[in-house]
Amino acid sequence: MTDLVTSDSTGTSENTPRPTPGPGAAGTRAETPENTPARTPRYWNRYVTAGGTWRVRSTGQPIEPPGEDLAALRSGLGRPAGDVFSLWAFYTTPCDGHLPPRLEAEHAALALYGLHQQSRRDPMHRPHVGLGTALAHLRNSGRFGAEALDRRVDAAANATSVSSLRHRLRGLVTQLRTGGQPLDYDMLLEDLHDWRLPDRRRRVRRRWGLEYYARKPEPLS
Repeated sequence: MTDLVTSDSTGTSENTPRPTPGPGAAGTRAETPENTPARTPRYWNRYVTAGGTWRVRSTGQPIEPPGEDLAALRSGLGRPAGDVFSLWAFYTTPCDGHLPPRLEAEHAALALYGLHQQSRRDPMHRPHVGLGTALAHLRNSGRFGAEALDRRVDAAANATSVSSLRHRLRGLVTQLRTGGQPLDYDMLLEDLHDWRLPDRRRRVRRRWGLEYYARKPEPLS
């Protein structure tokens, strides 16, 4: 993997340490591998700025993910987290002798990102673009039949397990790649993490529906 020391649009370096509260600080809870934020930027954030553009070298040349990285990420498609040895170098979720649910979600998001970014020159990670919004843009582009896409989106939203959701997202991400439509992989990671719990799954499903099926009101005549 490429070692990047670049700045995003806010002027902060990815390698700049962030302050953390000391032990016993008021208002903090004990940190565990499951609730501790990743200390290392997620893979896609090493290359994409908060504004959704490629990070650049001092020469102005964009820094894009190496093809061999993306191939390694795609090798995780359809495989359990931790099962592909080469993917361990890309994980940022802390783990302590077991595979926490967030690591499983990160594994799925990495594999889907590797598929999405394949052969695309523009960044396919775009902050603040949820899955439902990305698919709505794809639907409105007219590149795919609306009814067929609706059925695939409905099938994904009605998945009752994380493994089923991952399988159905693979086809949708392939269509997003074909249409050149990016999405927010930080949000998708959280959605995958929340899908395992029924209450959270319902909230994610509701948000996807609002994003995908939202229609602007017709102007009054």
